Amino acid sequence: MPPSTTQEGPDDLLAQARAALGRSHPQLAADLAMQVLRKQPFLPDAHYLAGMAAQARGQLSLALQHLHQAASLPPRRAQHLVEFAKALLRAGNRGEALRAANTALAFVHDDALALSTLGLIYNQCHAHERAAAAFRRAVALMPDNATCRFNAAMSLAFGGEKTAAASELEACIALDPTCWPAHALLSRIARQTPASNHVARLQALLDSTRADPAASATLHMALGKELEDLGDYEHAFGHFVTAKNAARPAASGPHAATMQALQEAFPVSRELAGGFPTDEPIFVFGMPRSGTTLVERILASHPDVHGAGELDEFHATLDRLLPGAPAPVLDPARIALADQVDWAILGEQYLAATRPLTSLKPRFVDKLPHNFLFAGFIAHALPQARMICLRRNPLDTCLGNLREPFSPASMFHGYSFDLLDIGRYYVLYDRLMAHWRKVLPGRILEVDYESLVTSQATVTRQLLDHCDLPWNEACMHFDRNHAPSTTASTLQVREPLHRAALQRWKHYAQQLAPLRQLLADAGIDGG
Repeated sequence: MPPSTTQEGPDDLLAQARAALGRSHPQLAADLAMQVLRKQPFLPDAHYLAGMAAQARGQLSLALQHLHQAASLPPRRAQHLVEFAKALLRAGNRGEALRAANTALAFVHDDALALSTLGLIYNQCHAHERAAAAFRRAVALMPDNATCRFNAAMSLAFGGEKTAAASELEACIALDPTCWPAHALLSRIARQTPASNHVARLQALLDSTRADPAASATLHMALGKELEDLGDYEHAFGHFVTAKNAARPAASGPHAATMQALQEAFPVSRELAGGFPTDEPIFVFGMPRSGTTLVERILASHPDVHGAGELDEFHATLDRLLPGAPAPVLDPARIALADQVDWAILGEQYLAATRPLTSLKPRFVDKLPHNFLFAGFIAHALPQARMICLRRNPLDTCLGNLREPFSPASMFHGYSFDLLDIGRYYVLYDRLMAHWRKVLPGRILEVDYESLVTSQATVTRQLLDHCDLPWNEACMHFDRNHAPSTTASTLQVREPLHRAALQRWKHYAQQLAPLRQLLADAGIDGG
């Protein structure tokens, strides 16, 4: 229906706009809100509804303009401030989102769902202590809300509080047995034993959810992890494969074309650009499940280094600076535009985007594993930045990718839903790293996970020397670092180094035989 043409007051028009949004009619909502704003341009509720309507239509820039007005104009309301923070986060501006969330927190009093939303925003801004506090307040206000209990459990798990996290997860499941992520997290936060596991419950739930692929994938993955803990490797592997098949995206991405485009964009003959002069960032990358979190924790135990986690600011900044409309950074056509990047601006804007999140210490670690794809860009934009690549036994690495429940929507992990696809991706990765070795001699320190585990002090000294950091004994005791960790290794990095994960692939030697042959055919020894 068209916007009202009667002499209805602003309250009536805004009520109609809210109703239109509720019925998924954002254009009508926008027209009604703008009708009000033409007469009352400083009405925050009208700006809020115009912003939400623009967001629903995919007009993020316009949404930010209106939501900024809604969040700034009196009377300031928690809902407006929270939605503005969410929109900033969606736009990739985590520094501004963090500031907006801090402002919103002062206006959120007894709204449990708003507090829970702020907790999620804080987590994505790597402000995990603030997230935990927000989640605790939400649970205290609404203890019978399963979502609040799950969010609190997730935050406790990030902080290494396994027992408290398990208690919150059981409370969540009691309130909502279909909260599948709660079952998944419960299976992963501790090693399961014959005396304490959830296999029977997971199996019963799985039998009732075969028509729901997402639920099935989550439960199969959880069952695989628990059965692996119990030593039933044959059935564990079957659940991992079934889980990945259920979640597999329609296409895994043009990985070979992407890797080829990167090598063509950064040939051996290319001279390094001037870039932005700072040694603040330390990039730790490598295939997922290769030990990147461990190295981040070692470095972040140094008093001069902040562990920032997996930041996406570098490739987001690069995408904004490449000519043309924003598109997936890894598109080969975009990579071919590398010559048109202003390297100094790229480095400067990356640092500006990260520093609101990482300014506690002089140096920081950006641990996004797939930054190995961007090593050439990083070298040009940040010529003084340190880069470290983790290498791990190829079969253990590929198995780790199969065991990890990556999101099908991830821009990086589309290869990880089939064992041989993972192997083919590993071959491409191995060849790309060989290329970077030629193009960027001495810039990337390659560290073997196995050497780190067996010779911790020696490799730790190599890491610190490469980063131009003085020796500090705290780096040998990274397990005492109480900072939150949001990766799949959040529990392992709270334990001293041990060899339990070395050559895990041997438990699955029969199932991995095709993968081992694929790697061997490419000249890669998986033994």
